[in-house]
Amino acid sequence: MSSNKIFEIDNTKKIIILFAFIFFFVILLLTSIFRTVNDKKHSISLKAEKKELPVRGDIISEDNFKISTSKKLYRAEIDTRHISPEKKELFLNLFSIYSGIDYKTLKDKLTEGEKTPGNLVLSYSINSRSAKNLKELDFKLSQLGVFTARMVNGSKLVKRLTISESGEKRGFAYENTLTPVIGYISKFETDNGKTKVNGVKGLEKYYNTYLNNVKDGILKGQRDVINYVSFDKNSEMTQRVDGATLNLNIPLKLQKNNETTLDNHKKKLNADEIIVAIMESKTGKILTMASSNRFNPESIRQEDIPNLNVNAVEYQFEPGSVVKPLSISLAMDKGLIKKNESFPAYNSGGGKGAYPIGRFTIKDDHKFTKSYLSLDDIVIFSSNIGTLQIAQRLTGPEFFEGMKKFGFGRKTGIDLPYEKKGLMPKIWQFSANDKDKRDNIFKATVSYGQGMTSTFIQLIKSYSVFNNDGVMVTPRIVDHITYDGQKYKPFDDKPEKIISKETALEMKRMLVKTVDEGTGRSARIPGLEIGGKTGTAQIARGGKYLKKYISSFVGFVNDDKGNSYTIGVTVFNPNSTGVNWYYYYASQSAVPVFKEIVQNLVKLNYLIPKEGIIQ
Repeated sequence: MSSNKIFEIDNTKKIIILFAFIFFFVILLLTSIFRTVNDKKHSISLKAEKKELPVRGDIISEDNFKISTSKKLYRAEIDTRHISPEKKELFLNLFSIYSGIDYKTLKDKLTEGEKTPGNLVLSYSINSRSAKNLKELDFKLSQLGVFTARMVNGSKLVKRLTISESGEKRGFAYENTLTPVIGYISKFETDNGKTKVNGVKGLEKYYNTYLNNVKDGILKGQRDVINYVSFDKNSEMTQRVDGATLNLNIPLKLQKNNETTLDNHKKKLNADEIIVAIMESKTGKILTMASSNRFNPESIRQEDIPNLNVNAVEYQFEPGSVVKPLSISLAMDKGLIKKNESFPAYNSGGGKGAYPIGRFTIKDDHKFTKSYLSLDDIVIFSSNIGTLQIAQRLTGPEFFEGMKKFGFGRKTGIDLPYEKKGLMPKIWQFSANDKDKRDNIFKATVSYGQGMTSTFIQLIKSYSVFNNDGVMVTPRIVDHITYDGQKYKPFDDKPEKIISKETALEMKRMLVKTVDEGTGRSARIPGLEIGGKTGTAQIARGGKYLKKYISSFVGFVNDDKGNSYTIGVTVFNPNSTGVNWYYYYASQSAVPVFKEIVQNLVKLNYLIPKEGIIQ
């Protein structure tokens, strides 16, 4: 064999061996890649999950204005170790422009943060619009070389501007409007460091569970190179669900007009407070619940503290003569008053009457020249003596249970927290003298609104009976709630039959006559049916009566279009000294307010007088 052939064989072997080695290493490489791709323990997950923070529900007026609403807040955060010293001024200027935060405030915060290098929160209260702008700024700053890399665990790391959800802020667009009924809130921090709010008073408190019934939004999918979740057909998305929206029965425009009315009369009367409520007589819908003493829930001051309570439901007082139609109607409903019956005036031939009960003497505030009073006289001219004579015809249990049926001594059920029940004498106190038929002092005084306490809203609810054929309705501020696109009624009210339709209509007639001829004359408006009763009572404190008064007028107004409202006005401690001594009379304080409230209803077309004019 020649040397050339041997050389060719050796070269062929070498080539075969070389290809064998190459093939072997290719197999090893492919095997390694396959194992790496399929080894879950060493693979890098490309999946990511992002949660979207929901917010507390809104409170919306009947005419669709947002009274109370929550907005999402964002946190802006940097790592001071990743800010290029040469680009710091550029960063501060641009961040100030995009965020709206003062440049000096930012510079001071950054300077302070650099004393302990690391993560620094520049703001916890970035709004949604600014947050979007700052996310765009982050990308621009990166292109401008503002952020520098650091070695962390042998690898280069760059931390940029981070914008993340920090919580929510509760806003009240119309400041003190509808306070204190709307209430106010307090902040708290969740386990994951987010700022949320809870209701403390008013509607914010009563419906707190509904308003805070939220569900996080969740997005699961592939993450991109800067750790954002990208959305595609394989992504999983759950929409966030914000808290329930409260849809009120109260129109904003009517509420504001009535609040202005109260502000003007409070100044004129120099009163401590004036409150008013308007309720649909047949449905219980509250169209206005207003106070002259209001506050801004976003900035409560020290002097606002006395105004935080909803005195319409939380303050108990002796109501005075507004109770007389209620106690009289109890006797009427049991057939205890004869048609055209007259009652002694106990005026001893003229002047104010005086009715003795044991060691007590009950007097009338009005002079009666005649010796006997008709039922109309007793109601129209507000006779204490006539009223108590009628009440004494009821047994103790009948009177006690009757007043309970009218709602005294129990909550009305209105959708506000901390409602008081008022105080009534015990049933045995009404019954103490029934056996020997002697007069009972408890029945006597309670029959004309003394020796008991009630709340303002109890009076409104009880008077709906006379304007609704003897049926009493529950007052409601919220019409319905809206949650996750669905409407719900958060309650199921059942009207209560209190007295017969005949009794209700007869008392209604006398209350209309009281406005036409009696103590409510200044409430008259041509073309409208208006009825009601005045009540003036002294403020009791520490077992004694003070020289301070509470004046009320509770009644109703109807037009011939089917609009029907029960309205109440209470004036706390009107100035009744000097030349204005007469202001403590309800006819001089509460009744003029009532009339202007009715005029507001007419101006905004909630009532249509027959003549179409207001006088």
